[in-house]
Amino acid sequence: MTELTPLQNLWLTETVRLREEHAGPLDDLEANRLARTAGGDLPSRIQRRALWLAERDGLTSALKHWLQGARLALLLLMIFAVLSGAGLAFAALSQTPVNVFWALGSLLGLNLILLLSWLLGLIFAGEHGATLGRLWLWLSEKMARDAKAAQLAPALLLMLQRKKLNRWALGTLVNGLWLLAMFSALILLLTLMATRRYGFVWETTLLSADTFIHVTHALGYLPSLLGFNVPTVEMIRASGDGALDIESARQAWATWLVGVLVVYGVLPRLLLTLLCFWRWNSGKTALRLDLNLPGYAQLRERLMPTSERLGVNDPEPAQMHRVESGVGELASEGALLVAIELDEQRPWPPALPKNVSNAGILDSRESRHKLLEQLSRFPPARLAIACDPRRSPDRGSLALIAELARSAGETRVWLLQAPPGEALDAERLGDWHVALQQLELPFADCAPLNWLETGHD
Repeated sequence: MTELTPLQNLWLTETVRLREEHAGPLDDLEANRLARTAGGDLPSRIQRRALWLAERDGLTSALKHWLQGARLALLLLMIFAVLSGAGLAFAALSQTPVNVFWALGSLLGLNLILLLSWLLGLIFAGEHGATLGRLWLWLSEKMARDAKAAQLAPALLLMLQRKKLNRWALGTLVNGLWLLAMFSALILLLTLMATRRYGFVWETTLLSADTFIHVTHALGYLPSLLGFNVPTVEMIRASGDGALDIESARQAWATWLVGVLVVYGVLPRLLLTLLCFWRWNSGKTALRLDLNLPGYAQLRERLMPTSERLGVNDPEPAQMHRVESGVGELASEGALLVAIELDEQRPWPPALPKNVSNAGILDSRESRHKLLEQLSRFPPARLAIACDPRRSPDRGSLALIAELARSAGETRVWLLQAPPGEALDAERLGDWHVALQQLELPFADCAPLNWLETGHD
């Protein structure tokens, strides 16, 4: 089975639960048996069962496709963020001369409004940023191009909402993209200022020069602590009449504009991205299955039967060691013959060598389950499955054959001869051959007793 992270294991488990909740229980007999055989606590058995079902039904590959689509969607959003930041820088310096507060509004206005909105949503609702998150999820699903991937996004959201991790995951995404946009704006702003000559002015009809002086110094206080220059009072007053053709004034205004962008644009998004990522990363490791959910609660008896939890079944150490040592390992009783749905008129079993055991005829659900449970604990090195080719190779019989074969080191199918006076239907026999070839199982119409006894023909 494909190696997955703990979060992906939980994600697939939740996806399987949702699928069964909406579409009904899955065919999980073999999955339950394998989960019981592997042991462990109830959550680990539920996960093992779900991962087996996900692998069988294609959900694991759908998850890979979804993750590939998610990475591509994130890359597109990152490119959009870079271009948006560059557009903000171009808009800020598009005027000649540059109106400093118009430029500041172009660089920080939308960012600060959405930042305040995100913080209010985080405090009061915890769901702000869902629009961008839904866009990313929608793009991820579209780019996955796998119909089964449609079940993954709802399962992920439900799983994260129980621990309120969705706010931190979305927060990392939203603030990370805005950080990229602000950083792009900063880089382009520095590039433009380094390669072109800009003059800076401020203009107003209603406000006084003193107002602009106070605002400029207030906004420049924090950047000044980091070493950024703040224009003097004389520079600010003079800039109200026109752009100063003085190099020190141009540098002071340019440095002030860059400092304000760094302190009020880049740093808040950087700190919030790190905070959200830290909360997401620490909360992710604490995710657990909610065993009180109906889909998990009803699996308790199937995966942890009462008799097993009480310790009634306690296999012998020697036998348990043989099971752990590998299916293909030979032992004195390592060969088994079993038949599927034979007529009562057919004599059974044939004469068997001493080291070949007879598992009887599987003709009921109970007998099948009993044998499969036995094989899961004590898998034989060689297994021969006798089938009556007069019956059609239906899906149930083929599924049983495949499940038996997975529980043995080597498997051969014995297609029995017709009783005296009868003839096999050639078309039906051909169907058996095609079906067994698809299962990649060797078959023959003669008894493989010598192979069962010695391991070779």
